[in-house]
Amino acid sequence: RKLLNLPPGRVKTILVVTHFMNDTVEFYKWSLTIADKRVENWPMMSSPWPTLAISCLYLIFLWAGPKYMQDRQPYTLRKTLIVYNFSMVVLNFYIAKELLLASSAAGYSYLCQPVNYSNDVNEVRIASALWWYYISKGVEFLDTVFFILRKKFNQVSFLHVYHHCTMFILWWIGIKWVPGGQSFFGATINSSIHVLMYGYYGLAALGPHMQKYLWWKKYLTIIQMIQFHVTIGHAGYSLYTGCPFPCWMQWALIGYAVTFIILFANFYYHAYRRKPSAQKGGKHVANGTSLTNGHSNAEEVEENGKRQKKGRAKRE
Repeated sequence: RKLLNLPPGRVKTILVVTHFMNDTVEFYKWSLTIADKRVENWPMMSSPWPTLAISCLYLIFLWAGPKYMQDRQPYTLRKTLIVYNFSMVVLNFYIAKELLLASSAAGYSYLCQPVNYSNDVNEVRIASALWWYYISKGVEFLDTVFFILRKKFNQVSFLHVYHHCTMFILWWIGIKWVPGGQSFFGATINSSIHVLMYGYYGLAALGPHMQKYLWWKKYLTIIQMIQFHVTIGHAGYSLYTGCPFPCWMQWALIGYAVTFIILFANFYYHAYRRKPSAQKGGKHVANGTSLTNGHSNAEEVEENGKRQKKGRAKRE
């Protein structure tokens, strides 16, 4: 009755929005019928709301954190960073190890592997390792928290935020519907790279005396770029050969990897191709980032009371 008193254009808009919301709810209810029953009672998996809530809190902190730190001295967090980084090394090593051993025991193919939703011990082990991989993406929100508490605001780039926020949400979807099969491939590669990456940041956090042992920093970026091209090639091959793995997941992986390649190409152009034109206070302005988590590859480091430009991670 109230709708009859509204202008026709507004009534049409309300009806369209209402139908869209109803269709979305019905689609979600239908999608639950094809979700993996093995994981529905696992922590964080019964509903998307905890994951979405944590992601929203993360975005709120991105807005509130810099305001809170604006008139405060930056925290050093050296010991915290050492513990955090090496803990992430252990977690990612565990994930990579579990995925490699379980997939090998299950006889997985690296070219085409459908999802097996059975309660086979190796399949459940793979699903469990992938769940821990999803959890690790939530833990990685602390990367941003530490940047903001240390007042390294320039390192909280779009690439950094895009990576952290989307990975956590997208892997909830992955665990809910495809916690196995070819999902193990990308997670194995990425967790292995994170062992190296967090190992680098952990060593860098020990202090300037470690720099001479960190000559391999530039190779991290190369490896990270390779993983995105491998992901596209792997998913594309599966689509071309008709591998019975959900096509929507393959296309999502391709699209997601392409966005990272585009963002990295933009960074690479501004960091390496374009001639430096900014000098502030006689100091060169460096603004680097690495792909997998958007951390910086360059930072000004306090050493012997002087500020010197060093090619090192923003975590030191």
